[in-house]
Amino acid sequence: MISEIEKKIKEVKSFNPKDFKDVENFRIKYIGKKGFINHFFSEFKKVKSSDKKAYGLAINELKKLTIQKLEDLNYKFNSVNTSSIEKEDLTRPFSVLELGSRHPISIIRDKIIEIFYKIGFDVSEGPEIEDDWHNFTALNLPEHHPARDMQDTFFIEKNPDFLLRTHTSSVQIRHMENNNPPIRTISPGRVYRNEDISARSHCFFHQIEGLYIDKKVSFSDLKQTLIYFTKELFGKSKIRLRPSYFPFTEPSAEVDIYWGLNSETDYRITKGTGWLEIMGCGMVDPNVLENCKINSNDFSGFAFGMGIERITMLLYQIEDIRILYENDSRFINQFKNSI
Repeated sequence: MISEIEKKIKEVKSFNPKDFKDVENFRIKYIGKKGFINHFFSEFKKVKSSDKKAYGLAINELKKLTIQKLEDLNYKFNSVNTSSIEKEDLTRPFSVLELGSRHPISIIRDKIIEIFYKIGFDVSEGPEIEDDWHNFTALNLPEHHPARDMQDTFFIEKNPDFLLRTHTSSVQIRHMENNNPPIRTISPGRVYRNEDISARSHCFFHQIEGLYIDKKVSFSDLKQTLIYFTKELFGKSKIRLRPSYFPFTEPSAEVDIYWGLNSETDYRITKGTGWLEIMGCGMVDPNVLENCKINSNDFSGFAFGMGIERITMLLYQIEDIRILYENDSRFINQFKNSI
């Protein structure tokens, strides 16, 4: 059997193809799945123990020679093909690849993340299909609570205990369940509500919510954080907090910034008041902390949340929310300079 291998070695050394087709046939014949080399390896178990070493060395020599021969032939024929190709005309006109654009929602989301990252907030994410506990019950919204009617929910038909999340507060619950205080995190993501689609509202949109849990966290800490944020994003630090109600915070407030009345546009978007509502906030309700196994006697915290679309429309003066989801390249291309 060794003599057969030695015969094939001579054939490999003397092989002189006419074209690339001969080279390909040679490759299949020797190193293909059903080629000689695989055949010789499969016969190895039939060789006598005394001959195995010599047989193995012969197979390896055949394999090495075959691979080297193929590399030399491939280089030879590829060089011939390359030299026969007409040289590229460097003076001919060429098409310029158009630079893509990031979506305005992504631009504003990343700006907000960067602002809070500078003061120690990390980013947490969670599933868009949620269970009742994380989306409602743990947030101080038990079954039949009237505040559930504030959010028209998309429930999963086959399993009413699951739903499309109505806010990214569910991510905060998951984060508190899996992390010990101090906690400082923001949760950006897409949320869903069963609302009519119009120029000002949609059935899905994006939120970004913040959470800070530690010892002796106060409402003044919340206020200073919001002043820092509005100054960084809008260049305006004058804010006001109006008492409001959210089931998961107590006390709760709506946050307005003073936009000013310097132009006709300012009068229009602020309805002549100069003030614009941008988010909701409040101190985390002790019940929510306890639901997440955090001792409310030792720890306190604040939370805030805003709609990214609302901020985007405000900063870029976009009149209709629907255009944000239409993927119209004429609209998206306007934001190239914002990358």
